[in-house]
Amino acid sequence: MTKGICNLMVFALLLAGCREQSAEQFVAKPAPVRFAQAEASPLEHGERLAYVLGCIGCHGEDLAGQDWSEPGFARLWTANLTRAVPRYTDDQLAKVIASGAHPDGTPLWEMPSHLFTALAPEDMAALILFLRSRPPTGVAHPAPRLDEGARREIAAGLWKSSRDRVREEGALSPPDAGAGHALGRHIVRATCAECHGMDLRGGEPHPGAAARPDLRMVAGYEREDFRHLLRTGVAAGGREVGLMSEVARGRYNHLTDDEIDAVHAYLQAVGSQP
Repeated sequence: MTKGICNLMVFALLLAGCREQSAEQFVAKPAPVRFAQAEASPLEHGERLAYVLGCIGCHGEDLAGQDWSEPGFARLWTANLTRAVPRYTDDQLAKVIASGAHPDGTPLWEMPSHLFTALAPEDMAALILFLRSRPPTGVAHPAPRLDEGARREIAAGLWKSSRDRVREEGALSPPDAGAGHALGRHIVRATCAECHGMDLRGGEPHPGAAARPDLRMVAGYEREDFRHLLRTGVAAGGREVGLMSEVARGRYNHLTDDEIDAVHAYLQAVGSQP
């Protein structure tokens, strides 16, 4: 084989590789599923997400943080976000929210970061925009202190940091019910899975706590009854249903009708699977 033919073959192989690489670069990737932007501005969208995702429920209407301490277990405050957020860039904030850890690797506790690993970039950006919009108020709260009760549960694997939960559950998703239910599945992952688990089976979240129901029971709900539950916290038959009633009134009543219907249709589809 002559040197010229050899060089020509090498050039052809390189060209084929470049073409293949270029083709891969232009393959369209599916857009991430995101919450509907029913509001006029990203800021208003971020505020709605702060309710739906539980940020305001945990950190308070003014985002100044709340005392969740339990004597003998742990001293635990939710952060004063009006003081903490300005210390970070947007990229750092997004990583903290979705990784369950500070930039230096220190873990968060009781932050459901594993639910937020699949948030669309637009939704994360809108949420951060809203968090930055609140004026500074209150004081920075002390770092968590883990007392005997917490250390005992950590040693037994019953209580885990937000960072560890992201490592274990951050790549998981609820059952797949097909492409037509992608929005409902996405919303359920970012919200309902906090209490009912990624498999949606519910169960006992920790020893002594009230058991949470399997969400497949929604298959028995008519659409209007399900809307009424998420809007008012009142279940079929005029019943109050404990924590779910509180969460519905504080968080889920901020979902749009289309989002609620998507959740209902998804959970009905999951409930009909063998």
